[in-house]
Amino acid sequence: MISSNYLDKRVLVTGHTGFKGSWLTVWLLKLGAKVTGVSKDVPTCPSMFEALGLEDKIDHIQADVTDLQALAAIIKDVQPQFIFHLAAQAIVSTSYENPTETFSTNVLGTMNVLDALRLDPIPCVVVMITSDKCYDNVEWLWGYKETDALGGKDIYSGSKGAAELVIKSYVSSFFSDPASPVKIAVGRAGNVIGGGDWAKDRIIVDCMRAWNEKRHVEIRSPKATRPWQHVLEPLSGYLTLGARLAAGEIKQGDAFNFGPRAEQNRTVVDLIGELAVRWGFDDVDAAYKITGNVVFYEASLLKLNCDKALALLNWEPNMAYAETIAFVGDWYKSFYQEHGDMYEITCTQIDDYENMAIERNRVWAK
Repeated sequence: MISSNYLDKRVLVTGHTGFKGSWLTVWLLKLGAKVTGVSKDVPTCPSMFEALGLEDKIDHIQADVTDLQALAAIIKDVQPQFIFHLAAQAIVSTSYENPTETFSTNVLGTMNVLDALRLDPIPCVVVMITSDKCYDNVEWLWGYKETDALGGKDIYSGSKGAAELVIKSYVSSFFSDPASPVKIAVGRAGNVIGGGDWAKDRIIVDCMRAWNEKRHVEIRSPKATRPWQHVLEPLSGYLTLGARLAAGEIKQGDAFNFGPRAEQNRTVVDLIGELAVRWGFDDVDAAYKITGNVVFYEASLLKLNCDKALALLNWEPNMAYAETIAFVGDWYKSFYQEHGDMYEITCTQIDDYENMAIERNRVWAK
């Protein structure tokens, strides 16, 4: 499904220097796309973007999505056929430290992408990436559907819910005409893990930094349960969504959840224990220490219902939990211990993921 849709296409990725954006950029390059990336900076050190040398492989533009004039000029110059909007302030703890920046980036940045296309409606497919945190999380045991209430008790969740309202209002006000050259859809996912993530206050990152320095990792919420999924899972959904939208098969402004199977649900302690074994710990208890020092509100349970993606996109998750752990552990081992060619290693993992999908008859991989 996606193998031929991006060949020689001009694709603009906002937030391409981040963890998720870097993985998407590599995959698009493998698919033969001509990628332009827009980010205000490289957000971490180390960074996957720099480790893979992506600046030399794409058209890398440093700009802030909160600057409408700059963003509109870039879109006009590039004339992208696809836009994947990932630029965001994505760290819950940072949202408490700087709520203004969080709302500005996540809400105004989203609005500016759409406003640039309102001002100059070039023919393009736009996949707006928000988060599972956009839902009003009441911590029920079943997964949230795309029709469930948006909102959130904390700043980050509120910013994502607000971004969704911006998208909905722009689609309704400016892009509702079936003849509109701008085709828009929304992808929602969360709790992705994978090699190359070095953002702060993320459990995998904390583990790898600590273990590489021969320290135990401190855990603040050991019983928090998450539907952990490898970053390639939602990215395959975003790419499928873009292809379906380009083919005119998706309703304007429609939203889709991309999440793992229920068996992927694990507590933080479970996740760390299995990663520790893969890292080489003989005594898993030596890998971590529970601090219990939760200094900000963070939901303990959040699951997505992905039936809509299966029904309308023929998309379903591809990896088993053990495969996810293997991909994550192997990437970081290659980086920290083997000092390999991380671009080639990343491409190999994408190849392996695609081959899994072909073997498992995933429609998007055909």
